[in-house]
Amino acid sequence: MPVVGDPIENGAVIVENGVITAVGAQVVPPEGLPVVDAAGRWLLPGFIEAHGHVGIHEEGGGSEGNDTNEMTDPNTAGVRAIDAIDIDDEGFRDALSGGITAVVVKPGSGNVIGGQTVAIKTWGGRTIDEQVISDAVSVKSALGENPKRVYGERRQTPSTRLGVAYVLRQAFVDAQNYAAARDAAAEKGEPFARDLAKETLVRVLKGELVWDQHVHRHDDIATAIRLADEFGYRLVINHGTDGAKLADVLAERDIPVIYGPMFTSRSKVELRDRAIANLGRLASAGVRVAITTDHPVVPINFLVHQASLAVKEGLDPQTALRALTVNPASFLGLDDRIGAIRVGLDGDLVLWSGDPLEVMSRAERVFIAGAEVYRWEAGRGIVVERSERFRR
Repeated sequence: MPVVGDPIENGAVIVENGVITAVGAQVVPPEGLPVVDAAGRWLLPGFIEAHGHVGIHEEGGGSEGNDTNEMTDPNTAGVRAIDAIDIDDEGFRDALSGGITAVVVKPGSGNVIGGQTVAIKTWGGRTIDEQVISDAVSVKSALGENPKRVYGERRQTPSTRLGVAYVLRQAFVDAQNYAAARDAAAEKGEPFARDLAKETLVRVLKGELVWDQHVHRHDDIATAIRLADEFGYRLVINHGTDGAKLADVLAERDIPVIYGPMFTSRSKVELRDRAIANLGRLASAGVRVAITTDHPVVPINFLVHQASLAVKEGLDPQTALRALTVNPASFLGLDDRIGAIRVGLDGDLVLWSGDPLEVMSRAERVFIAGAEVYRWEAGRGIVVERSERFRR
């Protein structure tokens, strides 16, 4: 099941030097290449968790293992998620058991501007740097209750939705002014003092980085769109649990939504209209969607189960599979490496016992860049040692 294109019955996928070199029903493996018999199974591209905190919010680590938010300033655009990821977090092993081979790790939503994200493989490196797919993906930002609560309790800006939007506008105006001054200094050959936060926001304004906007409520989604219009950046809605109310607007403007998490209660006012069926409503309107567990809010290996329940509540099954693979790869700029079974992409493949949207199906074998990193045996899953790392 390549996701992009029709299913291939009795086909083969060839992976050489970590990259897919052939796909099809008539493909014959080259002499000497190891062969994996997938008879009776489903072969899919590895799933993508498009919005997670695995590695920077470690499970069972308490405050010592939680580096999700640098809540000392509403604008921490200069910080990077990659600098806080522990690749031995148990969440990575769970990801493999759920057929997830890539995750976009993001700072949290305590700040208005949380920092830079990173797309990584879920296994294979001796260090996090060897697992990086791209460190130029997006910047995480938050509207709504979270930054209001954090800074309102300190009686400082922002303590209202007005203040949150103000912090964002001022940050981008400052970045525009910074870029103009930097360029003028370069033309004159004059020295110029760099600012990491402003440098990051300039890259957003230039379209080099996506703007990942944490937002739940429909009125906050409208604010997110307004701000994107003012400054011209590439907007991706993260969460969007109330987004079905604006589904036609999001579809008309081709603004993607990374939806979820779905296995949660209505724990705050922003979530009072949360419903699993809202994902299907967004997709039916023509919105490009992905799915998130927001790990560790929901365990990362439950990503596919969220998709299954969304199908139960009206989401088209093929759209559900695209939401786990090609969609997030496309709108986060990763589709030159991952997201489908296609020649030229990384050999990140998962052999399922059956249709992954069926609750009794399981990921039996997981391959990253053609190397087996996980296999299931009755009663226990086995993760291959990190020393058997992938090479691109």
